[in-house]
Amino acid sequence: MKMEKHHKFSIWYVLIAIWVVLIVHDVMVNMFSIEHIPYSDFIKALEQGKVLEVAITADRIQGKLKTTQDGKEVEKMFTTVRVDQNLSQLLEKYNVTFKGIMEDNFLKNLASWIIPIFIFVGIWYFMMRRLTTQQGSFLSLGKKAKVYMEDEVKVTFNDVAGVDEAKEELAEVIEFLKFPGKFTKLGGKLPKGVLLVGPPGSGKTLLARAVAGESKVPFFSMSGSEFVELFVGMGAARVRDLFSQAKTKAPCIIFIDELDALGKARGLGFTGGHDEREQTLNQLLVEMDGFDPTVGVILMAATNRPEILDPALLRAGRFDRHILVDRPDKKGREDILTVHLRNITVDFDVDIASIAAMTPGFVGADLANLINEAALLAVRHNKEKVGMIEFQEAVERIMAGLEKKNRLINPKEREIVAYHEIGHALVALSLPETDPVKKISIVPRGVAALGYTLQVPTEDRFLMTKTELLNKVAVLLGGRAAEEIHFEDISTGAHNDLAKATDIARSMVKEYGMSNELGQIYFEREHQPKYLDAGLPTGKDYSEQTAKTIDEEVKKIIDAQFYVAKDILTKHKKIMEQGATLLLKEENIEGTRLKEMLLADQK
Repeated sequence: MKMEKHHKFSIWYVLIAIWVVLIVHDVMVNMFSIEHIPYSDFIKALEQGKVLEVAITADRIQGKLKTTQDGKEVEKMFTTVRVDQNLSQLLEKYNVTFKGIMEDNFLKNLASWIIPIFIFVGIWYFMMRRLTTQQGSFLSLGKKAKVYMEDEVKVTFNDVAGVDEAKEELAEVIEFLKFPGKFTKLGGKLPKGVLLVGPPGSGKTLLARAVAGESKVPFFSMSGSEFVELFVGMGAARVRDLFSQAKTKAPCIIFIDELDALGKARGLGFTGGHDEREQTLNQLLVEMDGFDPTVGVILMAATNRPEILDPALLRAGRFDRHILVDRPDKKGREDILTVHLRNITVDFDVDIASIAAMTPGFVGADLANLINEAALLAVRHNKEKVGMIEFQEAVERIMAGLEKKNRLINPKEREIVAYHEIGHALVALSLPETDPVKKISIVPRGVAALGYTLQVPTEDRFLMTKTELLNKVAVLLGGRAAEEIHFEDISTGAHNDLAKATDIARSMVKEYGMSNELGQIYFEREHQPKYLDAGLPTGKDYSEQTAKTIDEEVKKIIDAQFYVAKDILTKHKKIMEQGATLLLKEENIEGTRLKEMLLADQK
């Protein structure tokens, strides 16, 4: 990305400008210069008939005379000190026009000073324009909201998929903007503020633009961070300016993206006081209270951190309608993929349902990136159409990271990685209610992954049983168990698995009430935003004896599931060794091949 170069104002600019003005002044003086000649030369020129006209005072003579310059006869101005008292007789003798009043060259004096001043002002204006463009001006409101008129917003609900519930909620807003009379006739009022809440990339901004596109009204868009400036009062002025603009274009939509940058709860920081951000938020609250909801100005905002917003923003009469734009389910992902595949040339083997099944938890932005990655891979493979192979590879690139085929791993480490990954896969294939194993690989990916086992769920899940959680822990510990069985030693490669397994076990004990020793008690303190405690240490809501029991229960779960994994791999040691050998040879194997080997061994 090209970085913009910012120039700082310097006193050298002023010195250079003054130097230029002095030079221009000297040039202008020289252009209108008058040559001073001796009186004797004047008499000679007079006798030769070269004097054209003169102006005479008591002690000076000024006028025009003819002279030769570069072979051409030209006229020039001259001045001399008057000596001869009988000059009038000489002038009459040689038929020269003369007068007794000296002409002051007003234009010469004006040009020699006014023109340099204009040049100086021009240089100053040009420099200030550049500084204003690059650094912003403290004399103006600076950035304005981006305004899209009704014929400029091309996005409609046909371009938004996977958020059907949110679209239904917003249909009422569209109806109000199109036919406000239907609501005002019954005395109904639409909510002043609509807050779109959802994870990053879920389509909140796109949905807001689609509302404007469906309603055919102007769309004012501004980010929350653009309101807050260094200079006190600037943000509040921008809020006033935004609402005043919107009222002139009503009916219209005001959209504030990343509202949390502007609407963070007040009075919780150590800086205290009445800072610029708080002034801006106060002005926004005042404007929301002040405008009439019947004029047709709808305020929409988006955030992925609603828990840190100021309560005054969320009360009735302000942002009182909250619309969740959640991660899409499998059907929603299919619809999103269909929208993004409109401009992609795909092969006949592409199955949208299969791609949607491989991407649980993906939001709209992730799916758009997935399709783009697949298209780039097809170009790299010199294909004219994007096939299913490219989509599968794109999923692996996004979930596991970029392949590092040039990363050199010594044979010993490579063997450890192979047994580690086969251990994960075998435990997952042996236990019930686990996600199917899609692929096992020992090709390094991402920053630190030396291999991976890709498990793809068959459906979206929102609840998990105790058995499923225990099996997840066992699968995570399968890699460490395989190392211990085959090498009778363990490596550092399981650190990430141990962290995930411990988190699951601790959540089972402290949050889900799945400990026989402690029972159905919730021990985890509610997760609060970081800004609330500002890093201060907080005490536990339970005794040290209870904390000790929690640690013991977590250890029991980890130990029990490690022995479960170890028992499975000991039982299928032959398959583990065959699978590791195959993986060392081919680097990548499908989960179905390992499953077939396991089923054949069980017969």
